[in-house]
Amino acid sequence: MRAWLPTALRGLLLLALLAFLVSPESFEPLLKPLVQQDAPAIYNHGSLLSLTLQHLRTVFIATAAATIIAIGLAILVTRPIGAEFLPLSRSLVNIGQTFPPVAVLALAVPAVGFGEKPTLIALFLYGLLPIFENTLTALTNLPRSVMEAARGAGMTGFQRLFQVELPLSLPVIVAGIRLSVVINLSTATIGSTVAAKTLGEVIIAGLQSNNLAFILQGGLIVGALAILIYDSLSGVEKLLTRRVGRR
Repeated sequence: MRAWLPTALRGLLLLALLAFLVSPESFEPLLKPLVQQDAPAIYNHGSLLSLTLQHLRTVFIATAAATIIAIGLAILVTRPIGAEFLPLSRSLVNIGQTFPPVAVLALAVPAVGFGEKPTLIALFLYGLLPIFENTLTALTNLPRSVMEAARGAGMTGFQRLFQVELPLSLPVIVAGIRLSVVINLSTATIGSTVAAKTLGEVIIAGLQSNNLAFILQGGLIVGALAILIYDSLSGVEKLLTRRVGRR
């Protein structure tokens, strides 16, 4: 996936996505050839706009929680007091990658019931690793001269962390968040198997009714969201990298 789309292409993709979500019936002539006779070409069991917003909400909540925990763990294990917890922390954040999201959903449903909660648990676990590893890499590879200058200036450990280490690490941390978001955007579709309101509902409806237009709608919306968000976060990462370079 290209990290930086041309402005015109990005704008066209965003406009096309918004137009489809607000007025999907306008695109019916394009999708009609993909369905059997008399079958609906546009998803008709709910609002595509509403499902998209709920999908993004689920991904945002899970990624925000994963970001807080992953960064917190990375900070802990890079301090002298928490260095011995590094192996344990790595084991914890690898849980989401060890167990498939479907297995996490199956284990979570008996504990928290159907709906959004098991999906949030699965996405949270799945999103931890890239953020944790990127933050850990950034914090352990800071320029030695900069750290020595900060100590020489009399900064406390707290001051060094928030005024030097985290600002310098931000571009790499954002890269981890970007990867986590894109992974969770696609993974969230399986949440519909446990009654979560996501775009997976559209894809599952298409599979059940052998409706290619439904499958295409769900897949294209998720794909467009992934490209736009990936590109936006790439822009943030570039901006932060320039600022760090100027510093």
